[in-house]
Amino acid sequence: MNAEYRGGFVGIDVSKRQLDVAVGEAGVEWSVGNEAEGIAQLVERLRRLEPSLIVIEATGGLERPAWLALGRADLPVALVNPRRVREFARAIGWLAKTDRLDARLLARFGRDAKPARTVLPSPADQHLSALLARRKQLLDMLTAEHNRLGTASPELQALIREHIEWLTQHLHDLEREIDAFSRQDPQRQEKHALLQSVKGIGPVNAATLTADLPELGRLDRKQIAALAGVAPFNDDSGRRRGKRRIKGGRASVRQVLYMAAVCAARWNPVIRAFYRSLLARGKEKKVALVACMHKLLTILNAMVRDHQPWREPAVQPV
Repeated sequence: MNAEYRGGFVGIDVSKRQLDVAVGEAGVEWSVGNEAEGIAQLVERLRRLEPSLIVIEATGGLERPAWLALGRADLPVALVNPRRVREFARAIGWLAKTDRLDARLLARFGRDAKPARTVLPSPADQHLSALLARRKQLLDMLTAEHNRLGTASPELQALIREHIEWLTQHLHDLEREIDAFSRQDPQRQEKHALLQSVKGIGPVNAATLTADLPELGRLDRKQIAALAGVAPFNDDSGRRRGKRRIKGGRASVRQVLYMAAVCAARWNPVIRAFYRSLLARGKEKKVALVACMHKLLTILNAMVRDHQPWREPAVQPV
């Protein structure tokens, strides 16, 4: 490996069968298979390269084996949102698209945008995250089957009900497994207790936040909001003031934060007062709920950082 490429920024474009690698915009390029042997070769070669940062797009799970292997090798990896990279490409006029060009683009994105290194989840976090993902799949299947039941012929309704019963039992078994697994680790159990001391945060919310957002309590409020995807972005130009929108982030975390905010806006005195004040100022309900998600995450982040449970305010907000 040429010394001139040591310490550079590396981009890896991920597909189902192949990983395309680029060092810098026009530096070293190569490809390996997206399987165990190819990933092992990639890790060994990047170890010798000693990169400043390796940038990989989140592509629905195809990137996970390479990302985990690089992280376990203590190589600096940033897992980035594809939309953010495409917006960067448009901004610099990078319109062509091939796998190799995408790898170069990711390397340049790493150099110019300098995304934060992604915290590697522990094996326990990975297992819990997989269990939670399976739980969501079962809930989606149950919803679909209940929707089919209303329009199915009488001959098929019995089969659908049988499947609903099976899915429901499987869901209950899985939730017991999630609870038992969480109780095995005293530190995880302590963190879950801290999070669940907040009205609006239940067992599934707490498990998802600890598994899919391991940075909780380690970053400042702006960083954790951006990572979770609840930091609103401005859309202003001249005198025009556009709507601020959230984008990117971790979908599973945003989903549980939304459900927690809906509950907290009704039952948590601090979030409820904040939500009502936003509505009184003319904010749309959806906008107000997003703001509650942001505030709730800020509170949870501080609680985990300081190892302090939720305390009800001395004077209840109205």
